[in-house]
Amino acid sequence: MYATQAVTQLVPLAKELDENKVTPGVLGFIVFAVMACAVWLLMKSMNRHMGKVDFKETPADGAEPTKAPAARVGDPTT
Repeated sequence: MYATQAVTQLVPLAKELDENKVTPGVLGFIVFAVMACAVWLLMKSMNRHMGKVDFKETPADGAEPTKAPAARVGDPTT
């Protein structure tokens, strides 16, 4: 019963709104600002974690890796 009363009280307020002007308002700004902060924090965390990654591969047996000659374009052995 309370929901029905609330809707009937809001109907006259809806007619007062300009149908040609729609704005997100304060709530839209707050949601956008929170999402922007979350993305900034995620990117900051990602940069920190990517800095810790070691891209050098070491062989499993502990020996020094051997350098293979680079293949050339048009080389008949490739």
